[in-house]
Formats: sequence, C-alpha cells, structure tokens
Amino acid sequence: MDRAELKMKPIILTCGEPAGIGPELAPKALSAGIPYVYLGDPAHLPADTIWQEVEHLSDPVEAGVLPVLRHDFPAPRLPGQPDPRNAQGVIDVIARAVALAISGEASGICTLPINKQALKAGAAFPFPGHTEYLAHLAGDVDVVMMLASTTVSPPCRVVPATIHLALREVPTALTPDLIERCIRITAAAMSRDFGIAHPRLAIAGLNPHAGEHGVMGHEEDEWMRALIARLSEEGLALRGPLPADTMFHAPARAGYDAAICAYHDQALIPIKTLDFSGGVNVTLGLPFIRTSPDHGTAFDIAGKGIADPASTIAALKLASEMASRR
Repeated sequence: MDRAELKMKPIILTCGEPAGIGPELAPKALSAGIPYVYLGDPAHLPADTIWQEVEHLSDPVEAGVLPVLRHDFPAPRLPGQPDPRNAQGVIDVIARAVALAISGEASGICTLPINKQALKAGAAFPFPGHTEYLAHLAGDVDVVMMLASTTVSPPCRVVPATIHLALREVPTALTPDLIERCIRITAAAMSRDFGIAHPRLAIAGLNPHAGEHGVMGHEEDEWMRALIARLSEEGLALRGPLPADTMFHAPARAGYDAAICAYHDQALIPIKTLDFSGGVNVTLGLPFIRTSPDHGTAFDIAGKGIADPASTIAALKLASEMASRR
C-alpha cells in the first residue's frame, strides 16, 4: 500500500440551511488545514469564495481553495430568510453525505446547522433534528448525542439522556433502560473513537444533591444506584449518581472521561459555560463519524460576514481525530 492509499480520506462538510451562516463558515474553516469537501450549492457561498468543483472527494485542489461537491438547489440564498423550495435540498445533502460516508469514500461527516422549522414547513421533515435523521439513514441504529469541549482541560464531555423535553416530562422519560443505553453507547464510543481503552463515566443524579437519600427525590435510591452497581459488576467504570452541581469544575472533570446527564440543561449549561466557541456536537453510535458545530443557523447575523468559524473548525478537527482512530 503506497502513501496515497494510506492518506486519510476527507471529511464531508454539509451545507446546512442556506439562509443561515453555514455557507459563510465553509470557506472560513479552510484555515484549520483539515481536508474536507463542501457538499452544497456553490451559488450559496459568499461571492469572494475561491472554490473548485470536484467530481470525486479525492480530487486534488490547491491550498486555500474550497473543494465543492456540487449539489444544486432550486432557489437562491437569502440570508436570514429560509426559502421552502430549498428544504428538500438540505435533506438530500445530508442523505448524500451519509451514503458517501457509509461507502467509505469519506472519513466522516461534519454537518453545518439546519433549521428544523424550515425543513418541516418546506418538506414535511418528520424528524426532530439532525441526530434522529442520521440514525434513520444508518439503519435506525441507537445513538446518543455528546457535546465535547475542545479547548479546556480536563475536557468536558456530556451526554444528555433526555434532550428536547419540557422539564416536567423528564422524570417519566428518564428510565433505567434509557440510562443503560446511554452508558453502553458512550462507553463503546469513548473506546473506539476517543482512544480511551477503559473509559470512566460519571452519572448525574436527576434531583438536587442526587436526591439526598430521598429528601429531594427518589429516583436515585429507587433505581439509579442499583443500575450503576449492576453495570459496574460487568467491568464498566462508573460513578454515581452524583450531584450535578459539583460535577463540572476542573478537579471533578479530572476524575472521569464523560458525564451522563439526566436532561438537556444539566448537560449543556456546563459545556457552553466552559467552552462556548470550542464545543462540538458528536453523534455516538453511528457506523460513521459525525460531528457538528455546537450552534444554530444564526439567522440574525447571516450575510454579515461576521460568523465565527471556531466551532466549525473544532468540529472538523475532532471528526478528523476520531476518524484516524477507526
């Protein structure tokens, strides 16, 4: 096998919602030096973008030139104003990227932000978001969402067991089966994609002070402790249930590799406080690498040229690092 065959294949950077900041971030991320190919409509890129259409992901381009795997959309880009005619194109780009990743032509996928409301309005998109659609395209596999820091040490990596639910619905949705699934998927991914042979996982309690033995809630004593003990007997390195308010300062993070959290804000508030620009969304459990910048379409600043590429660059770098371990 020669050096060309050993070279890692590029990441696919999907265009996301054209009316958002995605098309502006694509050329800015070139500064990271990570090999990637933009999948989308070149007409949506900023006018000053230097780009080159490629037929194959491996086609060479000069440094500073954005390689584009062309996917034409029916409507022009109007910054801040999603066009329903483009909704199906956004969906099709994601599906095309997954097919390329599964076939082995790409080493992974980095997805620029979509707008779920725009996709539902324009194409009756039936999925809650990117993660669920990717899981469906991969064969309806079980996945979990991880948010991973890239610029703080010790790293902050969090997995929310429940995501976009009203807080009153969380205690019912949070079940032993759900937590066990999150633990197993996270432990496997930490070994395979993060290079941690024996990952240590911290499990946050649902209630303040992890219930304080029934004073502030019962879930921890009723089933969480027993679940953690059973899985620990299998050899998994688990701690918990722990009070969430003391889990995320530096000395605490040094004691584990990832945290399983009970609900959205319990997980996302610490990572966005610690590493707002360097946080990366990672989908664990897929048969291919997928990362995404940890922000939305930012319609309010789209078209102004001020979008910060830091999170996109972090997502591309992490995707490349994860792919190198596969």
